[in-house]
Amino acid sequence: MSSSNADPQSVDDAILDAAAELITQLGARRTQLAEIARRAGVSRPTVYRRWPDVRAVIGALLTREIAATQAEVTRAGDDRESVVAWIVEVAVRIRDHAVLGALLHSDPEVLFEYVTERLGTSQRGLLDALRGALVLGQRHGSVRAGEPAELAAMVLLIAQSTVQSYRMVAQLLPEEAWRRELARALNGYLAP
Repeated sequence: MSSSNADPQSVDDAILDAAAELITQLGARRTQLAEIARRAGVSRPTVYRRWPDVRAVIGALLTREIAATQAEVTRAGDDRESVVAWIVEVAVRIRDHAVLGALLHSDPEVLFEYVTERLGTSQRGLLDALRGALVLGQRHGSVRAGEPAELAAMVLLIAQSTVQSYRMVAQLLPEEAWRRELARALNGYLAP
């Protein structure tokens, strides 16, 4: 792929697609910028013009994949139960996502920074979507009063920690129970 006259978005996507492929095959620690460039069919300087290092590529990949995963799930309504069902389904899809799962389970220290030490672009996007859904739920009357941004932050923490710890409790909480209990926790937290 020639980057001189290619659509910048398609070049970005090719780079991120190559990074995703490498992360799922090799893990984040063994993914090198030169190999990302080679698999994307671009030069290393093309990648460096966009991102300074592999960690930045991973950050952009996380943002893209989480936003796309969230966009795949449609909320059935504005009531609390529809909002909670939407949150649970997004959590399941993020938990089961090939790239995110590879990062979470094979290289958790790489993902650690993105979920515990800083509020990243992908988390801000999730927070914005949660806040908007919670505002609608409050207008509907099925979500309790409270600052929507604060409620959204707590919902994100609940869902994120549940996703991160899934494998640890999988034998205790089979899939249906995991979904049910996450929904129960969120409904209990958000109920008026």
